[in-house]
Amino acid sequence: MSRAAYHCELAWLGGDHAVADVLVEVDGDRIVAVTPGSRVDQLPAGTIRLAGLTLPGLANAHSHAFHRALRGRTHDGVGSFWTWRDQMYGLAATLDPESYHRLARATFAEMALAGVTCVGEFHYLHHQPDGEPYRDPNAMGAALVAAAADAGVRITLLDTCYLQGGIGQAPNQVQRRFSDVRVERWVERVEALRSLASPVVRIGAAVHSVRAVDPASIEQIARWANEHEAPLHAHVSEQPAENHQCIEAFALTPLELLAERHALDAAFTAVHATHLTEHDVRLLQMHRSAVCICPTTERDLADGIGDTAAWRDAGIPIAVGSDSHAVIDLFEELRATELDERLSSLVRGNHAVPTLLEAGTAGGHHSLGWPDAGRISVGSLADLVSVRLDSVRTAGGGADHALATAVFAATAADVHHVVAGGRIVVRDGSHLTVDVAAELHGSIGAVWAAAADTSVVTP
Repeated sequence: MSRAAYHCELAWLGGDHAVADVLVEVDGDRIVAVTPGSRVDQLPAGTIRLAGLTLPGLANAHSHAFHRALRGRTHDGVGSFWTWRDQMYGLAATLDPESYHRLARATFAEMALAGVTCVGEFHYLHHQPDGEPYRDPNAMGAALVAAAADAGVRITLLDTCYLQGGIGQAPNQVQRRFSDVRVERWVERVEALRSLASPVVRIGAAVHSVRAVDPASIEQIARWANEHEAPLHAHVSEQPAENHQCIEAFALTPLELLAERHALDAAFTAVHATHLTEHDVRLLQMHRSAVCICPTTERDLADGIGDTAAWRDAGIPIAVGSDSHAVIDLFEELRATELDERLSSLVRGNHAVPTLLEAGTAGGHHSLGWPDAGRISVGSLADLVSVRLDSVRTAGGGADHALATAVFAATAADVHHVVAGGRIVVRDGSHLTVDVAAELHGSIGAVWAAAADTSVVTP
């Protein structure tokens, strides 16, 4: 990496409008100058022109990379979250470090094409199918880190503790792959994982759910995250059944249990948070914790609609994620945050466009432990995502409506140029190092072929 200059036809620098003719100068992985109103005839030699609207890099704050292989295979049937989970388990049983790397590389490269410069990978597929650790206990995590590097995106590997198959239940045959059995083994393994940290890799922690981790272990995970100043995420209240089970077992909601075990603070993110109580919302507000909403997955699985207006009123930060990758398109996640709330509340305009953009950029990066990313400003990581404003979806909005056009009309297909940490990853809509469609086709096909060979029932 070296010095580079980009001239943005329009750029979002914060606030409620786009700014014209912005020169962004980069040295290494950092932005060193931002100059609005730069004349085209006075640009530095070699300046790259970026048409349309340039945004900060998008952060996908909740991903399960291997779920990408389920797309198209689990969406047209009847059932519930719980029947979908059984189908997902069938997929999980097939993967090894090599096939996982190949699938994750293609998935993360698809994210790069969609403008994602940082992914939060909620990683719980740790061990061999019989539950025995690989020779390197972090072989699967290392495969994910390598895949992100190959795809050109930063990663926060949220190593997920998963100990039991349900409250007070032993893991089933597939869940043994996820389980470290005892929290002390999780701590030992995640300590070793920290050796993979780098300028483009951060190691965080996750509690899979209050169903999968007992209260005493939750407290130990929270202590580890606090000691290492690492982000801590957890699936929270995705399904009413989870709430009912937790209340029956502990006389607390899932979030109340996490709070009692000292998991909530400014580094904590509640993923989904679909069925929170008023007291749950106050707890998030009190501890300055965030929420990551994943609308395309939540509606695909019939989870319900989170009360994002209540979060707004409480000042709770919001991030977004593509979760199961029914689609990988953070513009869709952002507009769904507002549009689903409209369906629920019968009120329009709950979340302003700049607030939604903040959720997809700085909000997501902060949730993943990258407070120096998600803004086009001096000193920030040099992440730039340029969106076409002349496609059949975006044409006609004009400069005055560029932000609303991006949020409410653009799709991942409108991203034409991506710079991540000062490196060009996507140019003219094509990934520079990965043939994304071909690698998705090959890696997903190989996974299901392996499933057939091992008599694993596929969806």
